[in-house]
Amino acid sequence: MLSRKDLAELIDSERHAHLSFLQSLIRTPSANPPGDTREAVKVVQQYLTKNSIQSELIAPKPEAPNLVSLLQEDDTQRLGRRLVLNGHIDHFPISDRSQWHSDPYSGHIKDGFVHGCGAVDMKAGTAASIIAFSYMHRFRTQLLGQCALEVVSDEETGGRFGTRYLLEQDGRKETWKGDCMLNAEPGGLDSIRFGEKGTLRMTFRVDTQGGHGAYTHRDEGAIRIAARLIDRLVALEGLRGEGMDAKLQDYLQRPDVRRVADRIMGSGAADSMLKPTVNIGTIIGGAKVNMIPASCVFEVDVRLPVSLEAETVLGKIDRILSDVPEASYTVQDAATNPAAASSIDHALVDLIQRNAGCVRGTKPLPICSLGATDCKHFRYHGIPAYSYGASPETMAQKNERVSVQDFLDTVKVHTLVAWDYLSG
Repeated sequence: MLSRKDLAELIDSERHAHLSFLQSLIRTPSANPPGDTREAVKVVQQYLTKNSIQSELIAPKPEAPNLVSLLQEDDTQRLGRRLVLNGHIDHFPISDRSQWHSDPYSGHIKDGFVHGCGAVDMKAGTAASIIAFSYMHRFRTQLLGQCALEVVSDEETGGRFGTRYLLEQDGRKETWKGDCMLNAEPGGLDSIRFGEKGTLRMTFRVDTQGGHGAYTHRDEGAIRIAARLIDRLVALEGLRGEGMDAKLQDYLQRPDVRRVADRIMGSGAADSMLKPTVNIGTIIGGAKVNMIPASCVFEVDVRLPVSLEAETVLGKIDRILSDVPEASYTVQDAATNPAAASSIDHALVDLIQRNAGCVRGTKPLPICSLGATDCKHFRYHGIPAYSYGASPETMAQKNERVSVQDFLDTVKVHTLVAWDYLSG
């Protein structure tokens, strides 16, 4: 009978194998776009096969398959809890290889870091989930519950063919939902991500008559009108805490919670958890410097805190535009998603805190993510979902790298949490 202490010691003794697996994933490009993850999924298949674990592919988009594996005994569902370990295999593309100090897909270890594109977001986390699942399989006779592994594609472009497909369209969608989900998105090991902000993306257009650049007394032009409009839109950031549950708002304003958020995501992140933020992502207008621009188009990305509905913001935008007849907008529906959160009192949160305390000596605090993850798809279906993973520092940047210790701690915490949750 394997004890919890024995399991922890075994994980430590196999650390070099864990690092080698992570390196093999990093060395296999799976950038999205274009989103072809077939070779990276093969690496995962080979690892699972080596560990005597059966898996299968679900591929609504052939070049972006999802690998799944289900831990059951004798092909019958055992009594107990159902835990999902979910992670994505695709990563942001490399914008300029010349800006990297070395090969972006080297996977080499130097100065306590594993280097390579996608290392942080999120091959280190996905590797941790796969390794944790392999331990659950190895000692499955001691578990009471069911565990599903989901290594998905398409996360970086919304999950339509990845997690969202598994939960909404696959014939076994109830199986892939489980009772709760744990993943290892990069959030910083001093935090547990229990929720994330929503997105409201819009395209604005300003149209005027235009004309000669010397005749601004006749038409100020679309760009100047757009500039005034942008100032008004940025003022939406004053909607701090609107619609948020008072208990949750009080929690997110606790000094210790604010310190963790600011330390991990940068000064000002604690405020961003409570308010919408407005980013003007693109702007196009004008044909020539000495012409009054007849049109201007710009895109806006509003991130919505938990409980702030898109309809509330859109109502305020309509009022902002009420005296700007030259302006109109459309909502980018495919890129717009509501905020979502799970309870900070769930059993999984307690298990993460207790195991992280044992492994790292510090207790991580639940905070809200500013960016989007596949957790939202579970939360939309009422499934509690939580992230615990390595530092997001260097995520999607040149010379991306993940701390060796962060990765190994993530492996150990996830494995012990899964063990505790499934063994009762």
